[in-house]
Amino acid sequence: MATLEKAVRYLALTLAIAGGLALIFITLMTIVSISGRALVSVGLRPVPGDFELVEAATGFAVFSFLAWCQLNREHASVEILTMRFPPVLNRVIDVVVDALMLLVAGVLTYQHWLGTLDKLAYGETSFILRYPVWWAYALGLVGAIGFVIVAAYCLIASIRALVRPDDAPSAISQSQGPIA
Repeated sequence: MATLEKAVRYLALTLAIAGGLALIFITLMTIVSISGRALVSVGLRPVPGDFELVEAATGFAVFSFLAWCQLNREHASVEILTMRFPPVLNRVIDVVVDALMLLVAGVLTYQHWLGTLDKLAYGETSFILRYPVWWAYALGLVGAIGFVIVAAYCLIASIRALVRPDDAPSAISQSQGPIA
């Protein structure tokens, strides 16, 4: 199980880093584009299609962070209530929540897959850059699939923690930072 945990952590971390790089790209490109708009008088100009690029990269970034958030138990929770529960009840809640999260991840990914196929079938392109819109959908789909994989692992880890609490993988504990 340790090898699987490392692989899942690596997947989630890689996706999160890729999402972070996408946000850095968005930031730098926005700075360049705004500067170009402000300095048209000296011969600069905005980045063509900057809004299209921001839209595509933001979608990718959002989907890229979902797996890391799930793996590190960073979704919203009501700990003020659950911290008073016995450990076994909290492990049962973890199993239920992880099962629901896997369901949500699966439905989200399936619908995203259908949307990607739809954009591919119709050959829709962006207005200014004329790149196929399905490319952006496909990039987001990579993060969504990673989310499903991590959510499935978290459910397995939660079930294992419920059945054998002393042998629970570290992924079901608090955030542990990058791969150990």
